[in-house]
Amino acid sequence: MKSANKRAAFALVGVLSLAGTLTACGSSTDAADEPEGPVTIEVSIDAGLEQAAIDAFDERIAQFEEANPDIQVETKEFTWSGTTFAAELAGGTLPDVFPIPFTDGRALIERGQIADVSELVAELPYADQFNPTIAAAGQDAEGNMWAVPIAAYNQGLHYNRALFEEAGLDPDNPPATWDEVREAAKAISEKTGQAGYAHMTQSNTGGWILTTETYALGGRMTEGEGEETTATVDNDATVAALEMLKEMRWEDNSMGSSFLYDWGTINQDFAAGKIGMYVSGGANYPNLFTQNQMNPDEYGVTVLPLEGDDAGTLGGGTLAAVSSAASEAEQAAAVKWIDFYYISKLTDQDAAVAEAEVAAETDQPVGAPALPIFDQATYEEQQSWIKDLVNVPLENFAPMTDQMFDQPVIPEPAVATQDVYAALDPVVQAVLTDENADIDALLADAQTQVQGLLDRS
Repeated sequence: MKSANKRAAFALVGVLSLAGTLTACGSSTDAADEPEGPVTIEVSIDAGLEQAAIDAFDERIAQFEEANPDIQVETKEFTWSGTTFAAELAGGTLPDVFPIPFTDGRALIERGQIADVSELVAELPYADQFNPTIAAAGQDAEGNMWAVPIAAYNQGLHYNRALFEEAGLDPDNPPATWDEVREAAKAISEKTGQAGYAHMTQSNTGGWILTTETYALGGRMTEGEGEETTATVDNDATVAALEMLKEMRWEDNSMGSSFLYDWGTINQDFAAGKIGMYVSGGANYPNLFTQNQMNPDEYGVTVLPLEGDDAGTLGGGTLAAVSSAASEAEQAAAVKWIDFYYISKLTDQDAAVAEAEVAAETDQPVGAPALPIFDQATYEEQQSWIKDLVNVPLENFAPMTDQMFDQPVIPEPAVATQDVYAALDPVVQAVLTDENADIDALLADAQTQVQGLLDRS
């Protein structure tokens, strides 16, 4: 998909007049070195977007090109997937700028598989203002930032308010304990015929969500750091999480009949009203709305129940990386794009308002809450800038936003993260598809496999 075919239409859009204001009034796009001569970069755009979302993206490209006349931006559809990314990276088919999860950052940096843009990033005025835990995901061992954090999340319990009401549950008071999650799931299943609680199981997502549930019950999948990292997947919390799933699946019959979900397919069924509750990143609403046509009035999200002395919510996020194949001029242009498109809306009022106006004009979500990549004060200030343009039902997010800053956020396993998740996928699948699955035996096998992965890494 190329953005050039829409250029003529943009001349008629009044919002383009904001482009000069963005540059003059605090956008930090002048922080990176100016590329010499015309440069064309290819940036990623999510696959499967509705036309309105594509139009909004293209309009932001037009603003960027107006402010940076020596840079031309083309788009390429790309959505990160744990099962395809390695092949795309090896095949050189990635765009110049592309998103990766926090879990991939350090390994790609250590192997030199993304561009070292740390000197360019260091010139950005907010480079030292990131939450240190979040910044680490894109830094090398010396603290140089090769990939820029652009979004962070803590896991949340997403729920369908319409199914809650149909089941006689109060959507304004969602479950606060795992026992209540189980009770609500059973009620939804019995009274609506839909899955009360669904679980991802493949493409590394089964292990991701099982790790989330383990953290929420006070356990960890690994211990130690670096070469001293050891596997602990057979801990009591993981056993308890799997036993809960087994009981919900086979005793309560509250998990429906689909047991091969990944992130994309579970989003589709949830947005279609086929799932009462599921666990995923707390900032998932924009995807549910733009790619899956979620009815805003039916959407609800709350924090995960935390039980246990060391319980916390799994946290992660997204980094913007630059292809190692990009030239120096393309790298400089790429950092300008990252700054303009992803970050300026969080740090500069004019940029935040411009982004929100474009989104509002094209009926895209404005103001959907998310865990901030800087600090709570910066986040709240940014939200105040766009409050008059917010078009999402903030009251439906209140169970999450009222509590998310009070929950401990636990980073994902730092070593061989995606491999660890992949090793745990079959465990979740077995529990949900085999009534006689032996949880202890499954975890013993996974423990051996994960330790081998850690040793090799």
